[in-house]
Amino acid sequence: MTDKQDRRTQSLADIKALVSGRSEVLSLYAGLAEHRPYSENKNFAEELEKFSEALIDYTAGAHFQLYRHLAESTERRKNVLEVADQSYEKIVKTTDQILEFNDRYGDCKDLDVHEGHLETDLSLLGEILADRIQYEDQMIGALEGNRSAN
Repeated sequence: MTDKQDRRTQSLADIKALVSGRSEVLSLYAGLAEHRPYSENKNFAEELEKFSEALIDYTAGAHFQLYRHLAESTERRKNVLEVADQSYEKIVKTTDQILEFNDRYGDCKDLDVHEGHLETDLSLLGEILADRIQYEDQMIGALEGNRSAN
């Protein structure tokens, strides 16, 4: 196997790991949404903490899995570089928003203080995740060789 084939094989494995992590986050997110009103769910804090951990793992992993080849300067495909240039700042913005959510809710210590904003914050987080997935899918399309990923 050539170095180019090794990189492409690793890239596909990275994409698979990203999508798997994303699926777990979306599943946990859907589970949270099913437990309204949150104050009546005795397991909510535990579920929220598990979700937050998965969210942070997915968020951090996505940067590594999508942009590693760019950071290492091993990516040469023009289409991938163009899509990365268009999407990177947008993904960074969603990362910042996800980190803000995690700072507020991740450890569940002040959950009662923020409870009045939780439903709105979770809804906003859902929108942020939808945007992020769109940007990631553009990058995934480019990495997989989809010329219409722009």
